[in-house]
Amino acid sequence: MRVVDETGSTNVDLLAAAERGDAVDRTVLRTDHQTAGRGRLDRRWDAPPGTNLLASILFTEPGADPMTLVQRIGVAAVEAIEAAAGSPLDDRLGLKWPNDLLLDGAKLAGVLAQRSTTTGAVVVGLGLNVGWAPTGAASLASNLHLDTTPHRLLELLLDCFDRSVDVSEAYRRRLLTLGEVVRVELPAGNELVGKAIDIDHRGRLVVQSGDMRHVLDVGDVIHLRT
Repeated sequence: MRVVDETGSTNVDLLAAAERGDAVDRTVLRTDHQTAGRGRLDRRWDAPPGTNLLASILFTEPGADPMTLVQRIGVAAVEAIEAAAGSPLDDRLGLKWPNDLLLDGAKLAGVLAQRSTTTGAVVVGLGLNVGWAPTGAASLASNLHLDTTPHRLLELLLDCFDRSVDVSEAYRRRLLTLGEVVRVELPAGNELVGKAIDIDHRGRLVVQSGDMRHVLDVGDVIHLRT
């Protein structure tokens, strides 16, 4: 594990280190402050220094489907939070397809995977609100009154990640999106409204809209309240 006070992006730093040959498999980089962090759809991810968990993990041999790593990190994050809280949080905490954590219906964390175009290595980054959250989001401090640190939470997460076995079943069990009426904003700019009924063996979301079933690789999901 490497820890730095500040950097632009832990994902970018680890990808560069992998391409230089300066980092081995499972290298972890954590920072107290990110100045150029990005989430899905190139959204800015920032927080006051020292408040939140901002970390990335390098996988030099990620396998054929990096989505499995995203799922494992998401499940491990949920399990780590429950371990820190000392109790299950099934009714409050879970995953939103494809890569967010929700707490009390609000965004708690995001997971982002990026692949090196030269080495094939994959870096999976996590931004998790521990002590601070932007307006409309959740944090462990404000929602759970949980007294923990980003470093301690990362230790728990890595332990849960190493102990995970059947990630597909664990991911499905933790996925709050299934059964919800959703609006999916698609990359082309159009959107789809329907009921999330399943995920397939590749982790793709199956949405029933009218008489049509749509299988989605990507998309920004909004859970609709009915």
